[in-house]
Amino acid sequence: MRSKYQIYERIAQFYDFVDLPSEYLRYRQIRPQLFVGLEGRILDAGVGTGRNIPFYPRQNQVVGIDLSPAMLARARVRKVRIGSGVDLREMDVCKTDFPDGFFDAVVSTFLFCVLDDSLQLPALRELARISRRGGLIRLLEYSLPANPVHRFVMKRVWTPWVRWLYGAAFDRNTEQYLGAAGLQLIERRFVYGDIIKLITVTHT
Repeated sequence: MRSKYQIYERIAQFYDFVDLPSEYLRYRQIRPQLFVGLEGRILDAGVGTGRNIPFYPRQNQVVGIDLSPAMLARARVRKVRIGSGVDLREMDVCKTDFPDGFFDAVVSTFLFCVLDDSLQLPALRELARISRRGGLIRLLEYSLPANPVHRFVMKRVWTPWVRWLYGAAFDRNTEQYLGAAGLQLIERRFVYGDIIKLITVTHT
């Protein structure tokens, strides 16, 4: 995870600006769906600069974690500006210090796009460990489109760019690790074309 840490330490001050077109054209319409029906104590894993903060359920306790202090610094500014009570902590999603079953629900936004294949299963296992049995875990992630032309453009044009800038990829196929992590798929649906999917799982 150290290389990812360095990437986000480098780009934190520019992250929101670089991501602005995607945020207003795609993400802002999608983020509220992460929190529909969630209750109790919620974890925002990979909170980044805090783009989800405006959409947190006001009545719930939310904890946001991220490995990058620079990204968390931006999130703290957003927290104060919005007046949110979110608890922001520097932490590795693959090895947290929360007790078993601590959270009623977990969300993550494009976190698993950033995690290398070797980290997918450890991260999912950790989310399963710290979520209560029957609690919901929602993952918002990218996917390669089915259309051959769109798929070619995404792989050849956009993939090198996001790999260099964010250390991310569009083809992580996180779902293949769910069973080994003790998680059961409840729903998988596309929320923007066929490139952004919302995966809902539960700790069995």
